[in-house]
Amino acid sequence: MMAQYLEIKAAHPHALLFYRMGDFYEMFFDDAVAAAAALDIALTKRGQHEGADIPMCGVPVHSAESYLQTLTRKGFVVAICEQLEDPAEAKKRGSKSVVKRGVVRLVTPGTLTEDSLLDARRHNYLAAWSLIRDEGALAWADMSTGEVVVAPCAPVALGPLLARLSPSELLCVAAQEGMLREMTDAAVSVLGAASFDSTNADARLCALYGVKTLDAFGGFTRAEVSALGALVDYLDLTQKGNLPLLRPPAREAVGGAMQIDAATRRNLEISQRLSGGRDGSLLAVIDRTVTAPGARLLDRRLAAPSCDLAEIRSRHDAIEVLLGDGRLRDDLRAALRRVPDMDRALGRLSLDRGGPRDLAALRDGLAEAEQVARLLDRDGMPDRLTEATRGLTGHDRLRGLLDAALVAEPPHLARDGGFIAPGHDAALDEARTLRDEGRGVIAGLQAEYAETAGIGTLKIKHNNVLGYFIETTATHAGKMMAPPLSETFIHRQTTASAVRFTTVELSDLERRILNAGSQALEIEKRHFAALREAAVAAGASIGIAARALAEIDLTAGLADLAAGGDWCRPQMDDSRSFEVVAGRHPVVEAALRREGGQGFVANDCTLTADEDAAICLLTGPNMAGKSTWLRQNALIALLAQAGAFVPARSARLGLVSQLFSRVGAADDLARGRSTFMVEMVETAAILNQADARALVILDEIGRGTATYDGLSIAWATLEHLHDTNRCRALFATHYHELTALADKLPGAANATVSVKEWEGDVIFLHEVRPGAADRSYGVQVARLAGLPPAVVQRARAVLDTLERNDQETGGRRPVIDDLPLFAAPAPPPAPTTLPREDPLRRRVDDIQPDQMTPLEALSILYELKGLAKPG
Repeated sequence: MMAQYLEIKAAHPHALLFYRMGDFYEMFFDDAVAAAAALDIALTKRGQHEGADIPMCGVPVHSAESYLQTLTRKGFVVAICEQLEDPAEAKKRGSKSVVKRGVVRLVTPGTLTEDSLLDARRHNYLAAWSLIRDEGALAWADMSTGEVVVAPCAPVALGPLLARLSPSELLCVAAQEGMLREMTDAAVSVLGAASFDSTNADARLCALYGVKTLDAFGGFTRAEVSALGALVDYLDLTQKGNLPLLRPPAREAVGGAMQIDAATRRNLEISQRLSGGRDGSLLAVIDRTVTAPGARLLDRRLAAPSCDLAEIRSRHDAIEVLLGDGRLRDDLRAALRRVPDMDRALGRLSLDRGGPRDLAALRDGLAEAEQVARLLDRDGMPDRLTEATRGLTGHDRLRGLLDAALVAEPPHLARDGGFIAPGHDAALDEARTLRDEGRGVIAGLQAEYAETAGIGTLKIKHNNVLGYFIETTATHAGKMMAPPLSETFIHRQTTASAVRFTTVELSDLERRILNAGSQALEIEKRHFAALREAAVAAGASIGIAARALAEIDLTAGLADLAAGGDWCRPQMDDSRSFEVVAGRHPVVEAALRREGGQGFVANDCTLTADEDAAICLLTGPNMAGKSTWLRQNALIALLAQAGAFVPARSARLGLVSQLFSRVGAADDLARGRSTFMVEMVETAAILNQADARALVILDEIGRGTATYDGLSIAWATLEHLHDTNRCRALFATHYHELTALADKLPGAANATVSVKEWEGDVIFLHEVRPGAADRSYGVQVARLAGLPPAVVQRARAVLDTLERNDQETGGRRPVIDDLPLFAAPAPPPAPTTLPREDPLRRRVDDIQPDQMTPLEALSILYELKGLAKPG
């Protein structure tokens, strides 16, 4: 057995080998040591190799999925080695023959299909990047759903695209590994150059899809074919030739989606919080979908808002119809709640990893699709919903087959049996009858034997070793082993607490029952194989129905969101306008609503840009809501182009080609970057890439360095955005000197966030209005934050001196010359009643309360009383 293990392990040196032994997956040698540490399970030993103990650990087969999840998340690749024959077959070759085993699958982060290992509401992408000369391409696939997409991708665009997709695993050649590991958190897997050869890839893809040329799917470049070929080659390698049901590749056009880089996605918290996790992100707040495919579609739309005006308007048209018909919307959502995840069920069936419940998911999903189609079969439906409805019908044959063959609630695994409905197969019904009646006969036989032996406690039991047997206590065993009962009852086994017998009649009945049970199970397995084949054959039409249901679910969910939140339809056009009336931040508003406090203060935003830039320079105090206002307008643009309504009273928006956000402060210690360096790198990316249709939001540029350095950088950045990038921008700053640029730059305008001072306190009104702020109220905010009163008081004194110095000298004389300002404050005058040399004070200073006993404390109290007496 160990020789077989070592041979299989040698073929998979970089993977943990899950070696099937009965009901356990066992690991040996270094694999066992690594797995025991990663899974926190016991490390044992079994036998010896070259004079040393062999380390060993194992996990039960029935709970292996949870262990696989842990290992893949920790970066391991797991090779699943199964028994390929029944142990009885091995014994036919000799008593010491080893059961045939082989690796049936490599489990990697990008090739998971099990529900327990996947997030139902997110895609699990496997991506491959290819670079041929200067031409790059990225291909990605979700093996659990069969989606395959490819896009041209130059090296400079790779980072933003990876940030958008967030793949679980990325394939590349060895020369690119180091660069890609710095660029993504995905597991990076290296393939040989042959996997990326475009000529081999073309032939591989044509064979997969059964075509002579890929031209039927689109005009692909060599780099795109190379990346697609690497994906298919890797899937073939990891699935051991058992490829999933992959859709024909879709090509994503350049410029078809709003470009959003990694820093912007992080700053805007589109799909997850800065601190990690989905809760509190934009996606979590707006997700009203009721199906897993609908949730994944929303995730895709938010990650890649469209730049196709016709597509955006089509999505808005569909939402508007369901927004205006609340009854239809509610009926659709009620029907959709009963729709299973057909995409992933079909994916598992295509890999022969599915079970009866996956077939039932297709049956139930197609039945609900018919119901949804009937609800939408009415006049006045927009083209988008009409088109989706067409994909929901025409599945009568498969649905009828599944409906007739399956019970209402089938078991998870085919080997459990009991999933084929009674009356579907006469032979199966006959075998089941024999099996079930045999159980009744066993019960009758037990009563007969109990009466014959005169032993009321006699039982007929069953286990996998002895089969059926008669069991009685040791007290009654002697009676059964003595004549005349010994002629009927044949002794089989004696245990510590019982004695077991059999009879000729019981052995014959057992054979008939077991044959009937195994025969019924074999018939059911044949039916399962036929049903699975029929489902996979109809995979293309099932996929169309699943995508149509996802589209309808997303549309209904966004309509429900708009209805509940009083969101409006944005008017989209091809201009560079940006006019939002009473806009709100969807995440902050939702948080305020949950807390039951004050409502969100809505604000306008107008950027007028025909040919020139349009920049709003925002000033105002900390905590007043500047960052919220910046982000909410960026999110409104993103939501509008994703196809959703927006949180505003009205909005007129010109298409945004790129969205850039530089908000907040964080370092990158792993790459040796300070907070200020990270800020400058992100700002440089914006200034080097933003085009005239970009929307840029910048917050506190230059605050991470010296005052004049920071002011200079902010000044130059603002001018560059205006003169060179000529884009739409929201620029928040505490450098009030920048407000003078509004008079110099025709495309710049000032705005400020209103506050009110009351009895030394500052009240934040959260209202954005035209004009410029002259103060930042930092000291007041510091007091609200809880700084000690002495620190706040000293800060006020320093601020007054600095402002007075600036007014008197025009900022020409360095403030450091004002030495009294930086001198330590004089100590308060000593009390006149108790001078420093007073004996009472001196004695009090000498007291150490923590070191005194109660008696000593009482004694000193009397002593102090005496010292305090006059004279």
